[in-house]
Amino acid sequence: MNEISTDINADTDIPSPKVLIVDDTPENLVALEVVLEDSDCEVICAGSGNDALGKLLKSDFALVLLDVQMPIMDGFEVAELMRANKRTAHVPIIFVTANSRDDRNVKRGYLSGAVDYLFKPIDPVMLCSKVEFFLQLDRQKRRLEAKLARARASEKAMNDAYGN
Repeated sequence: MNEISTDINADTDIPSPKVLIVDDTPENLVALEVVLEDSDCEVICAGSGNDALGKLLKSDFALVLLDVQMPIMDGFEVAELMRANKRTAHVPIIFVTANSRDDRNVKRGYLSGAVDYLFKPIDPVMLCSKVEFFLQLDRQKRRLEAKLARARASEKAMNDAYGN
């Protein structure tokens, strides 16, 4: 029974997952924030590709919702730079776009590292379902990492106390 309570307490130490929303249109950022307001996550907004990359290098994110059409650096370029960086290479990306439903753009999105490609206007129920899936994956990963860290600390304490 003691082991169960330890695991429960350890889960409370795991921070809420973060979702990064990237869009150059402030109204779109607000709309996506409102859709995700009931999700158990911290929503962070970025108004450009450069802003997004900076935030990705400073914090861990469970998911990125990324607009395709942005000035200076489009979503495809952001995704390619994310995939090229060890810290951000495995962060899931869902493209969110008002772009045409051109198969070429959709394929380019997947080739640049997206796990999904959604068209505006966004169905809030569908988006929340997809976001929740990635939040659950992130929580599971963090729980496993925390358990592994506790196991390593316990093994080290045993080795320190009793030797190898």
